[in-house]
Amino acid sequence: MNGLCIMQNDINKFVKGTEILLDNPDFSVGTTPSEIVYREDRMKLLHYIPAVQKPYPVPVLITYALVNRYYILDLQPDKSVVKKLLELGFDVYIIDWGYPTGMDRYLTLDDYVNGYMNNSVDKIREISGMDKITLLGVCQGGTFSVMYASLHPEKVKNLVTLVTPVNFETDKCLLNTWAKNMEVDKIVDYYGMVPGDFLNSGFLLLDPVKLMIAKYVGMFDQLDCNSNDMDCSIHNKEKLENFLRMEKWIFDSPDQAGETYRQFMKDCYQKNLLIKNEMVIGGKRINLKNITMPLLNVIAEYDHLVHNDASKPLIDAVSSTDKETLVFPTGHIGIFVGGKSQKEVCPRIAEWLKPRSYTNSDGGVHKKKIKRKKNNRKSKQSIT
Repeated sequence: MNGLCIMQNDINKFVKGTEILLDNPDFSVGTTPSEIVYREDRMKLLHYIPAVQKPYPVPVLITYALVNRYYILDLQPDKSVVKKLLELGFDVYIIDWGYPTGMDRYLTLDDYVNGYMNNSVDKIREISGMDKITLLGVCQGGTFSVMYASLHPEKVKNLVTLVTPVNFETDKCLLNTWAKNMEVDKIVDYYGMVPGDFLNSGFLLLDPVKLMIAKYVGMFDQLDCNSNDMDCSIHNKEKLENFLRMEKWIFDSPDQAGETYRQFMKDCYQKNLLIKNEMVIGGKRINLKNITMPLLNVIAEYDHLVHNDASKPLIDAVSSTDKETLVFPTGHIGIFVGGKSQKEVCPRIAEWLKPRSYTNSDGGVHKKKIKRKKNNRKSKQSIT
């Protein structure tokens, strides 16, 4: 009899969840007000509307990975790194890499770092009147930011890296183990554009039971079933909308330019050239000792995608004297959207950044017109 009651309760939760889904719940993402200030091919540079009357002078550029989408940092108002930084007084920009198509298959790391990123930084410098900006790089976007800071240190006032891999020589993460044995050339030569679904399936297989079964069971377990209770109905709707936002992000996986994927996988994951100061993009060697600006390295203690061993070596690899590592007891995604993100992670990053976000003798105002790098492979369209 007890078993039947449990089964009936599970059925009720499933029915309630289905009813909410059929009611077309609103689960919009990336809702913090912004404007597009620069475009180039598929890439857009977004400038968020400041939340304070006088933001800190040094603007912040957030760079996310090519896998999945930037709006994980602005998932919903109460789980938004972007919104929190705005409220704490910062002038925030973010790069939206967009959805590359077959036309982009030959784009390289040089195009992303010395092209799109550099042109975005120059646009921000032009808008803000600042010679230097703060780079806040996340995951692979953090690796890109490290590369950029090494190649263009004169434009970077502060470097903040969040769950960022730089040392790929670790066997403590299944992703690194897989990548070392992957036949990258065959994948790129076959696909041209590496499918986002192909990449996403790899991430799901890192923990298949949790990521493909348990989370769905757990979702319905969170639903209450008293249909006559308005508070209960609101609670159910909010729970499901939060869940659907994460699902949207998880399966929103753009295809990747084959040549960019090829070099990143082979030079970083398989040869570990970045931390050895042997990686070359655009004909220039990346030497991490060129990084002399203040550095904050933020790590998630229980990260299943970027092991701590992949992130921690950055501190010792750079020449910065003003540098710090922060470790939070959370996971790779939880550091953006978990409870600690709003209460601890963002405030600590802001506390570190605030005294370093003013103008000084080496980060003053410039008035000159900035010339952007042109990519000869394709025509560019920009908002100026």
